[in-house]
Amino acid sequence: MSESSQREWRFYLDDMTEFVEKVIAYTDGFDQASFVASSLNYDATVRNLELTGEAATHIPDVVRTANPQVPWRLIIATRNRLIHGYLGIDNDTLWSIIRDDIPALLLELRNLKEQHQ
Repeated sequence: MSESSQREWRFYLDDMTEFVEKVIAYTDGFDQASFVASSLNYDATVRNLELTGEAATHIPDVVRTANPQVPWRLIIATRNRLIHGYLGIDNDTLWSIIRDDIPALLLELRNLKEQHQ
């Protein structure tokens, strides 16, 4: 792998970290009902989850395989479901992802970045 392509995937890793941080910021202080009722926060959160999954598609397979602690396939599958689900988003599942999975993902992304500085 060339130095330029290593920088490229690291750039996407940085993007993923930024998008996940935004999800946390946009949902801070909300419970599920108030989050769903806040269309601005809801839409911004969904968009950043979509972007997280899109950025994950640019991480090389060799990096994904070497780092199975990051649920790459689920991140990408979530992006696909959000993008193609239109009005069919399950808010219970979405809230579970936000509360349970996103904080853990942020830690894993930060650890991965530290390993590859």
